[in-house]
Amino acid sequence: MEDNTKQPPTADASLYNGQPTDTGLSCPSARLTSCTPSISDDVKDGVSVENALVEKRQWFVLRVSYGRVLKAKEFVEAKGLECYVPLRYKEVRKQGKKRIITEPLLTSFLFVHATAEQVEILIHDNKVVTNESRALLSYYFDHTIHRQENPYCNPPLTIQNEAMNNFIRLTSIKNPHVIPITSETIMYKLGDEVVVTEGEFIGIHGRVARIAGQQRVVVELFDGCLVATAYIPQEAMNLHIEP
Repeated sequence: MEDNTKQPPTADASLYNGQPTDTGLSCPSARLTSCTPSISDDVKDGVSVENALVEKRQWFVLRVSYGRVLKAKEFVEAKGLECYVPLRYKEVRKQGKKRIITEPLLTSFLFVHATAEQVEILIHDNKVVTNESRALLSYYFDHTIHRQENPYCNPPLTIQNEAMNNFIRLTSIKNPHVIPITSETIMYKLGDEVVVTEGEFIGIHGRVARIAGQQRVVVELFDGCLVATAYIPQEAMNLHIEP
């Protein structure tokens, strides 16, 4: 199958979800809090300090103590750091009227866009530790690789920008049929890697799977974190070819 689609544009802050609330029939999105502090325009060795910090930022996956993802989001934003909480849009009926509400899609994870140094300070901030037995935030480690300096230790999990942009794009679509899934709910092994070429999911790339009797596209951000689109017809997708 020939892929003659244009590459989707990079996701920007206008796609990012805001705080989950009962929004009635519409679910406005909000921009992320910027994590770039006020930095002077000093230039060292031909590279500005601001650009150097931006280049060092990565998307870190942080584990949140159960049920406190919104509190964690507020805490991180109060530190001037950029973070993302994916939301799930659900249809409910109240007093006979259909409404759309939002709730966190992943209750145990927060995505923070920052430097390793900033995240390290965030994790060890005394204010993170509460009266409860577990800290508000902790690292989620990458179990597929090991630190070079310590082969028995896993590094914190980070997500590539392209993969994160694809995930943000999908989880920002206000469709109640976008759902989190597990590998057990997929009826057969993930199939061809495709890019959606039509409809509200245009530009999303992932793997084809049959879920709840429907053909959908599954985006896997990391092991155990899978999100599926709504039904996608065969004619609305092309094989995804790596550039």
